[in-house]
Amino acid sequence: MPEYGYFLSCEEFGPAELVEQARMAEQAGFGSLWISDHYHPWNDAQGQSPFVWSVIGALSEAVSLPIETAVTCPTVRIHPAVVAQAAATSAVMTNGRFRLGVGSGEALNEHVLGHVWPPAHIRLEMLEESIQVMRRLFTGEEVNHHGPHYTVENARLYTVPDEPVPIDISGFGPAATALASRVGDGYITMTPDESMVEQFRKGGGAGKPVIGGTKVCYGVDRDECVRTVRKLWFNQFLPGEMAQILPSPSHFEQLEPLVTEDMVREKAVCGDDVDEHVAALSAFADAGFDRVYVNQIGPDQRAFFDFYRTKVLPQLQQG
Repeated sequence: MPEYGYFLSCEEFGPAELVEQARMAEQAGFGSLWISDHYHPWNDAQGQSPFVWSVIGALSEAVSLPIETAVTCPTVRIHPAVVAQAAATSAVMTNGRFRLGVGSGEALNEHVLGHVWPPAHIRLEMLEESIQVMRRLFTGEEVNHHGPHYTVENARLYTVPDEPVPIDISGFGPAATALASRVGDGYITMTPDESMVEQFRKGGGAGKPVIGGTKVCYGVDRDECVRTVRKLWFNQFLPGEMAQILPSPSHFEQLEPLVTEDMVREKAVCGDDVDEHVAALSAFADAGFDRVYVNQIGPDQRAFFDFYRTKVLPQLQQG
């Protein structure tokens, strides 16, 4: 049976709200936290984007739950040597309850310094090299590295946890999943696709955690929930590689008319039907996931946590 956690959205909420949601998640019975790592929100309606490492510091004092970034891109905007320091400090502050989720990133967050946004295969090369750099730094030893994408000279992390920070790799296609199976400590993906789980486990990921997440919108008015999802998270219904290559929130907003309320109604969990919420999360269990995170879209957070504490989590934990 998977463990169920709560997914904190840095795109939608400021630091104080995220910390309060984490407290409510712990009180509701969620077992761990995911937190997104963004420079921009996907669109202006979401409206926030705090620096994730500052928020993690606050979370480490506010709750006792394990925390993982979902996900950090350690390749372009922030050098992997700096991400390694942030992750190591987070692990120390949480007494070893921190995992670093990483992925190849999106132009939305990573192009802000004006660097060229590389094609997907180069991004995966950069990600693999960055993981090599970070793992060496997690040892606490001095690191010198001269690779095709990164240079590190005389770098040593003095504040490190007792055990190296686990690095889980996000993958939505075969190439990234292959990388996760080969070098990751775990695998992250956002759809309950049993074939990808099987690829990860057969490719070298056997015995390593498979971690997934989904978004819902709880509320007593299903139509209002549908409108909320379309307004705030229409981007998750856009097809293809647009999420990786569009460079700004305004570019995503230009595509909002492509997403209709009927599309949201068909594809998203909206409303207060307990069985619908349970089924959405159970699909990950059926596909072989070890941990599943859920995020509540919109402002009605307290009602969501009450609903999951009393109605949804008890059913999932019985399953």
